[in-house]
Amino acid sequence: MGRPLGGPPTIREPAHVPLAHVVREGVIESVHHGSVVVLAADGGVEFQAGDIEAAFYPRSALKPVQAVGLLRAGLPLDGELLALAAASHSGQERHLTAARRILHAAGLTEANLRNIPDLPYDPAVREAWIRRGLGPTRLVQNCSGKHAAMLMTAQIRNWPLTSYLDPEHPLQRTVAATVEDLTGQGVARVAVDGCGAPLLSVSLLGLTRAVARLTTAAPDTHEGRVAHAMREHPEMASGTRRDVARLMRAVPGLLAKDGFEGVQVAALPDGRAVGVKVADGADRARMPVAAAALARCGVDPEILAGFASTPVMGGSSAVGSLRAVGALAPNSPVVA
Repeated sequence: MGRPLGGPPTIREPAHVPLAHVVREGVIESVHHGSVVVLAADGGVEFQAGDIEAAFYPRSALKPVQAVGLLRAGLPLDGELLALAAASHSGQERHLTAARRILHAAGLTEANLRNIPDLPYDPAVREAWIRRGLGPTRLVQNCSGKHAAMLMTAQIRNWPLTSYLDPEHPLQRTVAATVEDLTGQGVARVAVDGCGAPLLSVSLLGLTRAVARLTTAAPDTHEGRVAHAMREHPEMASGTRRDVARLMRAVPGLLAKDGFEGVQVAALPDGRAVGVKVADGADRARMPVAAAALARCGVDPEILAGFASTPVMGGSSAVGSLRAVGALAPNSPVVA
C-alpha cells in the first residue's frame, strides 16, 4: 500500500466506439460499442479504444481486488477456497460445498448470508436444480463465496455480522481502501451490486491496472495469493463450462475475470493486461473483444482462435459470426 492516489474518475457518458459486429450472410446485423484498453508490461497504455477513463461499474470483475482487501483484513483462506472468495461461481456442487466449508470454519451457516437468493448461474445446473423442485437460495447464488469470505473475515475480526454489507462497515472500508490502492484512483461512487454488496465505481484503466498488479505481485503477498488461487483453480473461480475458465487453462499464467454488463479483465504474469467494457452490457460480445485485445497484448492468436468469434446461426447452420472490428480486428494495425 502507500501508492500515490489519484482523484476519482469523472462520471460522464462514456465515449464508446464500435468494437464488434454481428454479421449474418455478409450483412452487419448488429453493432456492439464499448471501450477496451491494453496495457504493456510496464503499466503503460499500449492500445486503447473508446473511453477508458470514465467512471464505470466493474461489477464482478472487481472480485479479485476485493478478495485482496479481505486478505488484508485477516481472511485466512488459500487455494480453492480463496478462488471461490473471488468467484462468480456457477452453482455447481463443488461451489456449494466450498462455500459451506468457509461458513463452517467460521462457525456460521447459510442463514448468516445477506446476499440475495437466486438459482444457479449455469443453465444446465439451473435446469437440474429446478427439476429437483428446488428454488432460489443464498448459497447457490453466484456471489455466495465472496459473501461467505466476508462473513468469515468479520467473524475473525469480531466485527458485526448482520451489517457486513454496509459501506461504512470496517470490512467494506478496508475493501474500498484496497480498491483505491490497487487502481491508483479514488472511488467515484458507491452503489449496490446485484448481490447486495457495495459496488465501487472506478475506471476501466484503473481496474485493468489493479488486476495487472495482482499477477505481477510476489507469490507470498496478498495480491499474489489471489492470483495464484484463481489460476490454479479456474473452475472454482467460475465453473466447468465457463469461457473464463477455459481461457485461463488455454493461456499459461493468465488471470481472467468476467463481470455482468459486458465487463472482462485479463492479465499475464509480466503485467500485460486487457480490460473490456461492452456498452450495451451484452455478454455475447465480451469474450470475442477480449480475445482480440489479448492478441494485441501479444498472446498467440492460434491459442485465442476458439474465443475470437461466436457463430451466428441460421436454423441449424452457421451463417455468420460475431467478432471484433476496427483496430481490434485481426491483421489491423495497432492504433494507440
